[in-house]
Amino acid sequence: MSIAPLTPLTDVQPCPGPVVLVIMDGIGLGPRDASDGVHVSHTPVLDALLQEPLMISLKAHGTAVGLPSDDDMGNSEVGHNALGAGRVFSQGARLVNEAIASGRVFQGETWQRVIQAGKDGGTVHFIGLTSDGNVHSHVEQLYALLDGCAREKIRRVRVHALLDGRDVDQKSALRYVGPLEDRLRKLSVEGRDYRIASGGGRMVTTMDRYNANWPVVEKGWQAHVLGHGRRFTSASEAIETFYQEDPKITDQYMDSFVVVEHDTPVGTIEDGDAVIFFNFRGDRAIEISRAFEEEEFTEFDRIRRPDVIYAGMMQYDGDAMIPKQFLVAPPTITGTVGEYLCATGITSFTISETQKYGHVTYFWNGNKSGYINPELETYEEILSDRIAFDLRPWMKAAEITDRVIESIAAGRHRFIRVNLANGDMVGHTGVEPAIRIAVATVDLCLGRILDAVADAGGIAVITSDHGNAECMWTEKNGKRSPMVAHTLNPVPFIVKDFHDQNTLRLTSVPDPGLANVAATLCTLLGYASPEAYQPPLVNYVFNQQ
Repeated sequence: MSIAPLTPLTDVQPCPGPVVLVIMDGIGLGPRDASDGVHVSHTPVLDALLQEPLMISLKAHGTAVGLPSDDDMGNSEVGHNALGAGRVFSQGARLVNEAIASGRVFQGETWQRVIQAGKDGGTVHFIGLTSDGNVHSHVEQLYALLDGCAREKIRRVRVHALLDGRDVDQKSALRYVGPLEDRLRKLSVEGRDYRIASGGGRMVTTMDRYNANWPVVEKGWQAHVLGHGRRFTSASEAIETFYQEDPKITDQYMDSFVVVEHDTPVGTIEDGDAVIFFNFRGDRAIEISRAFEEEEFTEFDRIRRPDVIYAGMMQYDGDAMIPKQFLVAPPTITGTVGEYLCATGITSFTISETQKYGHVTYFWNGNKSGYINPELETYEEILSDRIAFDLRPWMKAAEITDRVIESIAAGRHRFIRVNLANGDMVGHTGVEPAIRIAVATVDLCLGRILDAVADAGGIAVITSDHGNAECMWTEKNGKRSPMVAHTLNPVPFIVKDFHDQNTLRLTSVPDPGLANVAATLCTLLGYASPEAYQPPLVNYVFNQQ
């Protein structure tokens, strides 16, 4: 697809300063009660911004970001896809559901290779997040693949169940593992042997992202591939034991485990086997995929690398081709706002810490790695701390803010986008004092950024990619439970024009969502947005002579 330069808007006075987009990750518009971590935190800057005339709320979940239904919470991947693409694309969960419902997933070459490995005597392994959170995976999709193996008379299947507790209730593992064990038992007839072989909590086993903590992947490799880890006779026994030993433990931080029979692991991964990583979301699937696929691999000692057919539910990185084989093709997103800005010669600066760096680069750019035009773009990653986020809820917001202020003052970039990750990463912990500090930190940093934008005569745009911190807990029958998942709440969208040489007003976009932001950025930069984009949320008002 050839990207043409954007067309300048006539009669718009050029803005001397940059357009600065601040994505307050995981900060939505909540109920404004005691459970609302945004409402109860010290946020004088955000409180004032929410009273600005150029403020509206945006839909950031469900069909507005390409998910199957409006019962599906948003997430950072689909949120940044929509922010950067300016349009809504069918996303991972919907694509996989469609491929399963139509039967396409079972007709592709990759599935046939997996089945052939099983028919040739190998074991078919499924690794992934075992819940119905629908952010990284959905257990019903796993069930469909298991049923597909049974139809093909595959004799031996093993599941390596990663525990959620993040996109679902904190201690809900048995809600998913128990029915999975029952289903596997029912499939283990007519000579079939289907079992759970290993598992562990998602934050300590297998599902690291952005090269933040490779020992997490190594722990998963040891459990899934080598059969090294604490031993139990079933996954349910492992979970129940961990709960008993530490009543405060939550599923996402549960240690890895290996299921054994007569003290022998029931499902190590061996030569001739097939492995499907059944998560559809890419960020926490890339590193384990690399461990299976790369010949020259130095991130940790794999001890041995079995010769297997390895496939992802989807291809998690299209540019790097990770993995090489996959069951469902990801959405093809071209014509992102980043591509249009580069085609127009607009310089930009992008920054976040490690935890969200891929979101403001890879996902923002339509699931593509690397620069669009390195002569015009600068990407900067601030390394995240390797510590539980509730123990350091300010994270790297101050360092990021320092660099944003420096970039604004330098005047080299017309567009700056920054992600402050605190609201989401600390929100996932469910620790109320930490969430309040995280939100207050974002507010403090936001105030500093606004001062710099004002000094430069620029325009600030403040929004989020989804909700999280605005719901710290839920209450049922008088008992509070920490809420650690994303929410269905809308997010704020605010424009603060410090140039003040043009008149801006809100448009009357029906049911506005994150996909309207890209066109809005084009407008604020002084250009007409691409025809295919969702319409802008603001426009200029010109005096009629």
